Amino acid sequence: MNFRYSKHPEQGNLVLTDFNCASFENRLGAGDYYKIIWAKENDISIAIDGYSVEIEKDHVLFCTPYNMIQIKPFLKGVISLIFDREFYCIRDHDYEVSCNGFLFMGSSAPAMVKLTEKERKSFELHFMFLEEEFETEDHIQGEMLRVLLKRLLIKSVRLLKKTIVDPTLEQPKVDIIRQFNLLVEAHFREKHKVSDYANLLHKSPKTLSNLFAKYNNKTPLQVINGRIVLEAKKLLLLSEKSSKEIAYSLGFSEASHFSKFFKNQEGVSPIHFKKDTLNIH
Repeated sequence: MNFRYSKHPEQGNLVLTDFNCASFENRLGAGDYYKIIWAKENDISIAIDGYSVEIEKDHVLFCTPYNMIQIKPFLKGVISLIFDREFYCIRDHDYEVSCNGFLFMGSSAPAMVKLTEKERKSFELHFMFLEEEFETEDHIQGEMLRVLLKRLLIKSVRLLKKTIVDPTLEQPKVDIIRQFNLLVEAHFREKHKVSDYANLLHKSPKTLSNLFAKYNNKTPLQVINGRIVLEAKKLLLLSEKSSKEIAYSLGFSEASHFSKFFKNQEGVSPIHFKKDTLNIH
């Protein structure tokens, strides 16, 4: 199965696929895509940002355009919905679905939800509607697909909210975390300290730490470091920049500081990460 909507460049791209044909790259071509990956039939193994990740059956993964995904062709038991900013910009439509900085955020740990039996049936029905709409080519096909995508995003946001450590966390506090994630996305190259973002949010670093403890047990600093590492991996694997050039582009005054930071986060130096990852793929 491989459906694609792409009428005009300005209308963007939406792809529904089970990966049982051609490679991920050959089907999509060049471009940055949001990826919703559902391990529908069984446990699957994919590579995210250079590392192998196991996704258990009935888990759904949400990846941003910054997450580098490698999925083997003809992988069985998985279905994915893939779209770009031109088809549906989560930033411009944030008031509709509230997924920017929550469901999708620039992080080395993409969001994931587990479906119950009831939720699985709901997802199956929703993907069936998507497939039917892909097969209906008329002047409102694009708008119908956007409506279905928006509904799926809203359902997914609701599911992810159930995974919050403290389910009683009020929406205004969840919104602070979302704002923090969005600020990190905008400023991670030059702002590396929690206090930098606390100042932008007019909160204390301690307040942010307490909020994150109730949210997902990840500290604000881990979010910042994760975004820096994610960008570093992307540049190491997809660009011709040296470690020194990457260090400066990410706000490090010395290449040695960047190398030490990367090794502390990933357990290997930038050079060894690039060499080991390229040897695998």
